[in-house]
Amino acid sequence: MATQNMYSFFLRRLHSLTGVLPIGAFLAEHFFTNSFAMFGPEVYNSKVEFFMGLPYIILIEVCLIWIPILFHGLYGMYIVFTGQANVTRYGFFRNWMYLLQRITGIVAFCFIVYHVYATRISGLLTGQHVSFESVQQSLQNPLILVFYVLGILSASYHLGNGMFGFLITWGIAIGEKSQRALSILCGCVSAGMMVFGLAALSYFA
Repeated sequence: MATQNMYSFFLRRLHSLTGVLPIGAFLAEHFFTNSFAMFGPEVYNSKVEFFMGLPYIILIEVCLIWIPILFHGLYGMYIVFTGQANVTRYGFFRNWMYLLQRITGIVAFCFIVYHVYATRISGLLTGQHVSFESVQQSLQNPLILVFYVLGILSASYHLGNGMFGFLITWGIAIGEKSQRALSILCGCVSAGMMVFGLAALSYFA
């Protein structure tokens, strides 16, 4: 039992850590890179070519993006389906945040898996890498556009609220006052990422 508890303790902290680094950093970088679309197709495509030309790009993606995303997403699914939300009995604010964190986690994971496949893995299989034109064309489908909007909103909320959980889990946010202040700060991170991500999306649509 003690070994099992230690194993769970380690996995939950690793899950919390990977949600901020590297996944959170990757999400912010991704929104930032996509924002270059505001300057037109040529500028955006040049940024894509720069990243595709980095040495050991596949190794970097596998180690710093794909593996952390799979671990965080799959272990997150385990937490969702083994945890118990009690908002129907105790409608406290943090209980609703707990439930919303789980829902947005599922949506964000599905969105990221689809996005990585559509913009990266399919390119490796076909040799046709993502471009401004291909992203713009895919967003002409209203269902894909709505899915992207929901994905960006979910990923942004999940990151901000997850940062608050990370600060508590790792013993950084101690005390009621600090937790209240950091909760507001993390809420601002969620809102800022939503605006940032939707603005980047609008340059394609």
